Amino acid sequence: MPPQPNYDAARAKYPLIAQALEARYGRKTFKPHDGMDELVSCILSQSTTDANRDRGFTALKARYATWAEVHHAPPEELIDTIRPAGLANSKGPRIQGALAQIYAERGEYSIDFLRDLPPDEAKAWLMRLPGVGPKTAAIVLCFGYGVPAFPVDTHVHRVGMRIGFLPAKISADDAHPVMEAIVPPEDYYAFHLQMIYHGRDLCRARGPLCQACPIQQWCDFYLSGASAADK
Repeated sequence: MPPQPNYDAARAKYPLIAQALEARYGRKTFKPHDGMDELVSCILSQSTTDANRDRGFTALKARYATWAEVHHAPPEELIDTIRPAGLANSKGPRIQGALAQIYAERGEYSIDFLRDLPPDEAKAWLMRLPGVGPKTAAIVLCFGYGVPAFPVDTHVHRVGMRIGFLPAKISADDAHPVMEAIVPPEDYYAFHLQMIYHGRDLCRARGPLCQACPIQQWCDFYLSGASAADK
């Protein structure tokens, strides 16, 4: 069983942290993305940079007009097309495998039905697809359909552990239900983005700028003195 946080303490300081991060980074409102685009883009994003993912996704959309064409493309051709995203030899088969499974089960290249499922059922369905784990499933549901799911990426994982929402040594995969238990569902989308902005702006992996941080008074990492040792 993964390590468990102090939920009472985390929930008590969540509103204070959320308010401070919103004051610094603003609050994004949900704008739905195409679910299939989000799914394939997420598979391309694995173990690479956002810029590389975008280059691979742009190349894929430029070459193929439909998901059927992607599904039935010669595997080596698809791999060559998405090579800018990195790890194309594994991502190509995952994409075609996911498309094959979606079409076999749904009779179309669409996952829009997920918006009408309970979140846990929607996540479970997505995670049966090749290349889809908890993070990808949560991103597709959150950004594609506004379904209450909290994605945990590298930034969210790091920031969550430092402020004390996530216990030390918890994996990113195990962190998803913890964040969902702390953050109110109506805030999942906005707070997820605020944590990413904070991880990029101040709470960096190396050399976090704790003296400029608006949430330092609630941050376990800062209060422990670890930030001074990290300079």
